[in-house]
Amino acid sequence: MIQTGIRVEPFLVVALLVVATGCNPALAEDVSGAQPYRQSRDDAWWTGPILAAGASTLPKGHALVEPYVYNIRSRGRYDADGHRHTGAPAQTYGSLTYLLYGLVDDITVGVIPRFAYNDVSSSPDSSGARLGDFTLQGAYRLSTFREGSFVPTMSFVVQETLPTGKYDRLGERPSDGVGNGAYTTTLALYSQYFFWMPNGRILRTRLNFSYALPDTVSVRDTSVYGTSEGFRGQARPGRAFVAGAAWEYSVTRNWVLALDAVYENDTSTRVTGTTLLPGGVQAPLSRSSGSSDSITLAPAIEYNWNSRMGVIAGALFTASGRNTGATFAPVVAVNMVF
Repeated sequence: MIQTGIRVEPFLVVALLVVATGCNPALAEDVSGAQPYRQSRDDAWWTGPILAAGASTLPKGHALVEPYVYNIRSRGRYDADGHRHTGAPAQTYGSLTYLLYGLVDDITVGVIPRFAYNDVSSSPDSSGARLGDFTLQGAYRLSTFREGSFVPTMSFVVQETLPTGKYDRLGERPSDGVGNGAYTTTLALYSQYFFWMPNGRILRTRLNFSYALPDTVSVRDTSVYGTSEGFRGQARPGRAFVAGAAWEYSVTRNWVLALDAVYENDTSTRVTGTTLLPGGVQAPLSRSSGSSDSITLAPAIEYNWNSRMGVIAGALFTASGRNTGATFAPVVAVNMVF
């Protein structure tokens, strides 16, 4: 995410959606005036918002490919997941890609590879585009939305993130740190519902919750945890709770306005061990980052060529919070279902 001093005015984004939902009142009824207009779900094509993942599972034998690319400018370094670490001003180019497959109608499995490259102003840049942490994912659909019912589509999702990204023994190139070194289990509940606005257009909504549980990491020398050469010890990354809501308004069959609003709470990351002092003396080291809270908005616009392929472009805005700074990052993604 890009570090910025720009203040975000969330009500402007919300107002955009409110105005859009009230546009074209002539569509409220057909030419005969007998029946109010109601957009068909088949007439609404979606890419999906930037942050909130979909609750629907893929039909058996179908696949989804969704690559994201982003650019992060900051006063500190970030890993491939967007987690901030202290350091020199930096610019990060990154990507992550959802590769999902419908094992059966109610179960979807897949992987999420990540890559990142850090451009740092006061030290060497990354030695090249590097593989970040790699995630395995499985989703089980609990329910399916049906018109006239209050029950949304819901899925239970389990992710296991593998520490494939380099995070310690970084030597003279700390910019090569693009992972956190921890095996991380994430449990999540995703939901999705459809509303018909007064003008008959569809508003698709998502409400997602997740909780990430990383394990303890062995750390040596220079690392993404702010340790230096000669350090020997371990780090315990903080647990992360994320609650996110998203809205997508079908302006036309092809064009969609989208907005995510996400709250995240991270518990304190603790680093303990010994560090090497001048003269070769090993001294104990113990420190905690403190817990943090953040709120992120992600407005975006989608264009869908058909019901199986679309593109979304937008940006993430994170307001200053407890132990977090204001950030900004542009994002582009392409969604393809086969």
